[in-house]
Amino acid sequence: MTNQALSESASQVREEVARFCADVTRLQGEVAKVIVGHEAIVEGVVTALLAGGHALLEGVPGLGKTMLVRTLAEALELGFSRVQFTPDLMPADILGTNVIAEDAEGHKRFEFQRGPIFANIVLADEVNRATPKTQSALLEAMQEHSVTVGKTTYRLPPPFFVLATQNPLEMEGTYPLPEAQLDRFFMKLKVTFPSRAALHEIMDRTTRAESVHAQKVLGGERLLELSELVRKVPVARAVQDFALRVLEATHPSEGAPAATKKYVRYGSSPRGAQALLLGAKIRALLDGRFAVAAKDVREVAKPALRHRLILNFEGEAEGIDPDSIVDQILAATPELP
Repeated sequence: MTNQALSESASQVREEVARFCADVTRLQGEVAKVIVGHEAIVEGVVTALLAGGHALLEGVPGLGKTMLVRTLAEALELGFSRVQFTPDLMPADILGTNVIAEDAEGHKRFEFQRGPIFANIVLADEVNRATPKTQSALLEAMQEHSVTVGKTTYRLPPPFFVLATQNPLEMEGTYPLPEAQLDRFFMKLKVTFPSRAALHEIMDRTTRAESVHAQKVLGGERLLELSELVRKVPVARAVQDFALRVLEATHPSEGAPAATKKYVRYGSSPRGAQALLLGAKIRALLDGRFAVAAKDVREVAKPALRHRLILNFEGEAEGIDPDSIVDQILAATPELP
């Protein structure tokens, strides 16, 4: 390749990265018109969308988890549906079911009536309130982007994202999410209580006559293009090796940090490494770089791994926060072997 061709290629890459940053910044800015004080959470949800993954938002009631998802859906030109998870919710209420339909001539036939899962963005509100049987209805949809009813498999419309919320405090009438389902969430984001300044802004916006709504700024086709660009970002072998060593350190095997050996029963699956690398690619792009650094992996480690660490009895009894274990893993894992 000639020097001129290399220069043109580099210029094109810089232009694509600049457009990526501009579009994502515009999307986050539109969401920020409604959502106050949760910039890191908004960035985390957008990261999951750009990676083609799903996000789990955990926080006490009233912190704007549901509003955040609804606002994001307003800013995207995508189909949106909300499912309020309750103990009596059945799989057919989510996926759909075969019903008897009659044509103009009086002939009867089975016809599939699609459920709310057939949307681009699905809000699974209070997902841990449904029974394990109903929660498992999401497994195929989240992993394979398809739904099987009877003997027929139906493809879900691309892009497809599940954004789920759950309350960590109220245990009565809830069911823990199965490990297999937790692993299908690209990130778990903790929604914390806002600061005093953010509370003032929330009061100013919500106790006055005028209301603010997000405008549509990004379509599904452009979102898919951004996702394709993410996967084109190169990762040096040394950086990928660092991510894999972080992943291996989540397992209580020989050479793992002391906290892992003491409190973890089982570590992250390979999906955790995929989340680390894809999340790191997006961090690099948002920083204006078309190459991933180890610091990018460090920045996404907690939301990518915290829900993939299965604590043992001692860890559960002592109330160990998985984030503290991830911190110790990062501190004990050198960037170069």
